[in-house]
Amino acid sequence: MEQKMTKRTRRTHSPLFKSKVALAAMAGDRTLAELAQQFAVHPNQITTWKKQLSEGAADVFGKNAVTEQPVDLKVLHAKIGQLTVENDFLEGALTKVGLLSARK
Repeated sequence: MEQKMTKRTRRTHSPLFKSKVALAAMAGDRTLAELAQQFAVHPNQITTWKKQLSEGAADVFGKNAVTEQPVDLKVLHAKIGQLTVENDFLEGALTKVGLLSARK
């Protein structure tokens, strides 16, 4: 009798789950085997996530952290002015040809 091998699909874990498992491993109050059983993942996977967390932790506070670019208010005000002029022009033109009723 021939058995067919069923292809097992990979599980994907969210970043939140990975960080939870890695932090639990870093706490050190349980063994890898206990954590693997609790979270239903292989101990090697926990070790990998723990290593990734410890290597990437400095980026949270360092220069690689995401920062917003400063906003140039002069450019934004100029754009608002330009759009206001264009809207006023189009409103007047459409009103003249009868495509825009005075609904204000």
